[in-house]
Amino acid sequence: MKKRTFTTLLSLSILTACSNSNPEFNNVSVHDPSVIKVNDMYYVFGSHLASAKSKDLMDWTQVSSGVADGNVLIPNVTEELSETLSWAQTDTLWAPDVIQLSDGKFYMYYNACKGDSPLSAMGIAVSRKIEGPYKNKGIILKSGMAGTGDDGEIYDATKKPNVVDPDVFFDKNGKLWMVYGSYSGGIFIMELDAKTGMPLPDQGYGKKLLGGNHARIEGPYMLYSPETDYYYLFLSYGGLDAKGGYNIRVARSKNPDGPFEDSEGKAMLDAKGTAGVLFDDPAYSPYGVKLMGNFEFTNAGLDPEANREGYISPGHNSAYYDAKSGQYFLIFHTRFPGRGEEHEVRVHQMFMNTDGWPVVAPHRYSGEKIGKYTAVEISGGYGYINHGKEISAKVAGSKPIELTADGKITGAVEGTWKLTGEHNAELIIDGVAYSGVFLKEWDEAAGKSVMTFSVVSSAGISLWGSHDLQETEEN
Repeated sequence: MKKRTFTTLLSLSILTACSNSNPEFNNVSVHDPSVIKVNDMYYVFGSHLASAKSKDLMDWTQVSSGVADGNVLIPNVTEELSETLSWAQTDTLWAPDVIQLSDGKFYMYYNACKGDSPLSAMGIAVSRKIEGPYKNKGIILKSGMAGTGDDGEIYDATKKPNVVDPDVFFDKNGKLWMVYGSYSGGIFIMELDAKTGMPLPDQGYGKKLLGGNHARIEGPYMLYSPETDYYYLFLSYGGLDAKGGYNIRVARSKNPDGPFEDSEGKAMLDAKGTAGVLFDDPAYSPYGVKLMGNFEFTNAGLDPEANREGYISPGHNSAYYDAKSGQYFLIFHTRFPGRGEEHEVRVHQMFMNTDGWPVVAPHRYSGEKIGKYTAVEISGGYGYINHGKEISAKVAGSKPIELTADGKITGAVEGTWKLTGEHNAELIIDGVAYSGVFLKEWDEAAGKSVMTFSVVSSAGISLWGSHDLQETEEN
């Protein structure tokens, strides 16, 4: 961005008006959005051959949707991917990932699954242009078979992966990897040829990172942070539908292929189901930092129906780090209170706390940047959300608290708060310490900017706060 000097009152008034203008959002439906930035455009690719694009992560345009001939990504998809669809006994595709390799071409890692079993196939399609058309290069992995699997061993769905939900990424040393998996035998990683995009030989299904015994863990996505020198493995726990309790978690490692740990130092390899018990959520819900689950902000003093904001089953995220601005973004799909299975893409900013764990801004990204705040700006009434650690369809409703000017927290919970540096937040609630950030951002329900906080404990529990609408009206 070029530096400009405004020397007239007219120019200053224009600048002020622009800075105070309301953000404009245009929403799209892309389930399981995987992000890639090409030049100045962000793209998300998702299930059912859906995709969308945006220059600012707010104003989205749908590019494609639906596994049918005529889709711009793969115009003759039913013929092009007939082997994959036939193997998986389905007429649709699941969550893909797209990456650009050194030859300048775009590689789409597509996959299909029967759904009620891990009968799945994953392959690669290539295009010279990000919006296609993509040409199939063939299947690279299969799962769910009766008999010998791709690793030469008898396929056991409690131990072997379901070959869906790929995320392909370069590590800091330029090696190419693919992390993948959903339910079944868990989340796996394998190394790929950086030039061809194909799996390196003699890996079978690769290395297991976590899961197994049909643990409801899926949608892995890897993000390296040069700020902390950690690889962050994002995951979705629970079921994706409105009653499934979908929620977003994260673990980290110094190496792309692990071992991964959560904020308590627990080994993620131990995050798995119980043998012989289907979907034993309590066995693995204690593992991983829970960043976000079902929530709803309600606002005392105003019409609770007209002024509420929340998500149901947010998940299957991707993440993006902007090296130029130093900003982190979480991109995911979510359902909404009272809207059934309707889903849309949402983007929230993330920040690293003082312990090197990400915290997620409570409201969707609206172009804001974190700033320098004062205790006076921060003090006041908040709607308070505790995301907990459970996998549940229960919605965490906001409760009223106050951050008093003398550093106390009163109301639904009690404790103390502190601002350190320009915007770092330190909260102690019921004797438990939480670390994160204060951030002023746009609240769609309020129709104005409000102060928020996002913090996480060493136990991996995230808390959010957003200045209550009643408080903003009074101010």
